[in-house]
Amino acid sequence: MIVVHHLNNSRSQRVLWLLEELGLDYEIRRYERDPATMEAPASLKAVHPLGKSPVITDGDVTVAETGAIVDYILERYGEGRLVPAAGTPERLRWRYWMHYAEGSAMPLLVMKLVLMRAPDRTPALIRPLARKITGAINAGFVDPRLNTNLAFWEAELARGPWFAGPDFTTADIMMSFPAEVSAQRIEGARNATRVQDFVKRIHARPAFRRALERGGAYAYAD
Repeated sequence: MIVVHHLNNSRSQRVLWLLEELGLDYEIRRYERDPATMEAPASLKAVHPLGKSPVITDGDVTVAETGAIVDYILERYGEGRLVPAAGTPERLRWRYWMHYAEGSAMPLLVMKLVLMRAPDRTPALIRPLARKITGAINAGFVDPRLNTNLAFWEAELARGPWFAGPDFTTADIMMSFPAEVSAQRIEGARNATRVQDFVKRIHARPAFRRALERGGAYAYAD
C-alpha cells in the first residue's frame, strides 16, 4: 500500500488529492511543521535524505518530489486516467503544466514568501532596513514577474475550464498549489478572476474534500 508522508500545509496535500481522485487505498503518516520556523521535522530525513515533503513509500520504493510522485502513481496505478490522450494538443499542454508548476511558478512564490518573512527574523535594530530591502526586491523583481505569470494563467484558463483543455487532469492538481498560494498571498491575484474561480472549483471537487478530511487542516483551502 502507498504511504504518504504528509506534512501539514504543504504540497503533499496534492498527493492525497490525486489518490482520492483515483480511488486508491493509501495510508498517511503525519508530520508537523515547527511552529516557529515552519520547517519540516528532522524525522522526515529518515524517509528521504532531504527531509522534505511530499514523499511516498510503496513497498520498497521511495519517491520524492510532487511531479515524480504523480508520474509514478499514474504509471503504476492510473490506468490512463487524468491524462489527455497521447498525440493530442491537450497532451502537450498537460506535459507543459506538469513541469511548469514546480519549475517556474513555485520558485517565485517561495521567493515571495521568504522575503515576506525575512525582516521579522532579523535583529530589531536593523529590521526597518531589512523591510526596505526586501520591499524593494519584491517591488522591482518578484512582484512584476508574479503578475506576468498570473496574467498568463488567466489567459490560459480563458481557453477552457482546465489548464490542459476541457477535461480535468493531473496538470490541474499540480497547478492547484501555486494557484492557492497566489490567491491568498499575491495582491495581483485579486484581479485574476479565472484563477480565483479555478481555486473555488478545485476546492469543490468531492475528491479534494475527502483529501482534506483525511489530511487534516490545510490553510490554503480557506
